[in-house]
Amino acid sequence: MPNAERTRTGRRRSHIQSVDRAAEILKALASGPRRLGVSQLADQLGLSRPTVHGLLQTLQAHGFVEQDGESGKYQLGAGLLHLGNSYLDLNELRSRSLVHAERLAERADAAVRVGVLHGYSVIVVHHVFRPDSGFQVLEVGSQLPAHASALGKAMLAYAPPEVIDELTSEPLPRLTQQTLTAAGLRAQLAQVREQGLARERDEAVLGEACVAAPISDHTGAAVGAIGVVGDTGRILPRSPAKGLPVAVTEAARAISRELGASRWPG
Repeated sequence: MPNAERTRTGRRRSHIQSVDRAAEILKALASGPRRLGVSQLADQLGLSRPTVHGLLQTLQAHGFVEQDGESGKYQLGAGLLHLGNSYLDLNELRSRSLVHAERLAERADAAVRVGVLHGYSVIVVHHVFRPDSGFQVLEVGSQLPAHASALGKAMLAYAPPEVIDELTSEPLPRLTQQTLTAAGLRAQLAQVREQGLARERDEAVLGEACVAAPISDHTGAAVGAIGVVGDTGRILPRSPAKGLPVAVTEAARAISRELGASRWPG
C-alpha cells in the first residue's frame, strides 16, 4: 500500500476512534443523574485523562456537554436537544400533551410547561403561552433545575431512591434564598408522593411559581410532568390558587390515560 494511502487510512481510523470515544463519553454522562469529572470518565472508559479532557473540550464547544463552574465536573448539554428537535415532534409524551396543555392554559389563564427529567435538569418539551397579548418567549428546549422546579419535584418524588441519594450527595445549587436544601427537598418529595402534586415558590426565579403533577405511562412510572407557571402572587398567593390543583391533576391524568396508564402517582 502506498504511503499516502496508508496515511489516509490511518487518519480515517483515528477519526472513527475519536467519534467512538466521544459517543462513549456521552453515554457515560447519560447513564446517571450525577456529573462526572475527567478522572472519573477516564477510569470508567479506560482512556487517558488527556484524551478525555480533549474530547470533552470539543463536545463542550459544540454545546453537547456542559461544565459545572463550582465542581468542574461535566454533564450533558442542551446542544443535544437541538439535534433532537425532530425527535420531539415524534415523541409520544409531547404529542399526547398538546391538546391537554392548551386546555389547561385556557382553564388556568396561565402558561403551561410539559417536561421530562434529564439528569439534574428538566427539559421543557412543550410550552403553551399565557392566553394574553403580553410578550412571552417560547421555552421548548430550555432546562430547569430539577431540585428547584415543580416539574422536577413531580418526577423526582417517584424516582428510585438511589437517584435522590446521588442528587443530594452534594449541596444543592442555591438559585434564590427560597431554594430548598437537601433536607427540605426530601421533605417536599414525601409530600408530593402523598398528594400527587408539586409546588415551586420563588425557588428558581424570584417572583415565579409553578404547580405541577406527574404524568405516568403504561407501566405506572412518572415519565414526565405538566405544570402551570406564572407570577407567584397569582399562582401561589398562600396556597395554590383556587381550582389550580384540580385543573393540573386532571390534565396530568388525561395525558397519562392516553399513554396507557391505568393508575398514576398520588
